[in-house]
Amino acid sequence: MEGKGENSQASFIKSGAANVPEYYILPPWDRPNPGLSPSMTLPIVDLSLLHHPSLRSHVINEIRTACSSIGFFQVINHGIPLPVMKDALDAAMDFFDLPFEEKKLLMSDNVHAPVRYGTSLNHGKDKVHFWRDFVKHYSHPISEWIHLWPANPPSYREKMGNYATAVQNLQKQLMEAVLESLGLKPNYLQDEIEEGSQVMAINCYPACPEPELTLGMPPHSDYGSLTILLQSCAGLQLMDCNENWFAVPMMEGALMVQTGDQMEVMSNGKYKSVVHQVTVSPEKKRFSIASLHSLALNRKIMPAPELVDEEHPANYREFSFKDFLDFISKNDILQERFINTLKKNQ
Repeated sequence: MEGKGENSQASFIKSGAANVPEYYILPPWDRPNPGLSPSMTLPIVDLSLLHHPSLRSHVINEIRTACSSIGFFQVINHGIPLPVMKDALDAAMDFFDLPFEEKKLLMSDNVHAPVRYGTSLNHGKDKVHFWRDFVKHYSHPISEWIHLWPANPPSYREKMGNYATAVQNLQKQLMEAVLESLGLKPNYLQDEIEEGSQVMAINCYPACPEPELTLGMPPHSDYGSLTILLQSCAGLQLMDCNENWFAVPMMEGALMVQTGDQMEVMSNGKYKSVVHQVTVSPEKKRFSIASLHSLALNRKIMPAPELVDEEHPANYREFSFKDFLDFISKNDILQERFINTLKKNQ
């Protein structure tokens, strides 16, 4: 991104300038709402209760309500130790502190690349750029991919790898519960989920001098089944069914779980993929680690046959993770959500 890349952004931030460059300024109708309520009560699920036979059905019902109403819930007592989460965030901070010359070795416009550093959303196509740097890498099975991950900082692979492995195991537990909440057998697509894809998206949102003019990430939904998010501070906003935005509060030790496009298709629309965006702060640099889970690259997902009948016909065409990557390589996702291209009855 000549003249608009991470290098120019880093130089701009270090210069202490008081204004956002023009190519980061969103049109007025796309800017974040400064009058937004700071937070809203969101579902919090205690995963340890899944292991109590008398309480499991209550937890499954909590998950069902959260997924059908907003596509989002926070989990506590999820089994990933705080030091493992802290190490992963520390590894992210250390990576983004590297000189640009080091990070740009991983820079690519190819959305199919298994390890990719970049800025904005799709810096080769974005008309307006977003206040974000990222590194993405395939992570499951970790033994196949970890040698491609950043070699610097030296502890990155160990710290991020420990977290990636832990969150992959957590995802299997969550998928069992979510499928059960849909009335499907907990082992539905078990082999496909076990052999599925995990992409770690590690994000840095620098402090911004004019946060009311730009966003860290625009409104979008994730392509996969579930996204599990760890963040250093608040900044995530969700859209409800009335298209109102509200902020997700920071909760120490909790992880955020979001339903994606694959879950919407699999559930035949019972669960909707949640639309979310990221705001930026005038004072704080924010880091987040999104673990994006989907079926394998070429594995097609379709509405579960158990959720399709005469009264509830299949409302979506089948698709794969590769189909999504092909779509975003050719299209502006701000103009059309990928999930809308799959709907049979608009």
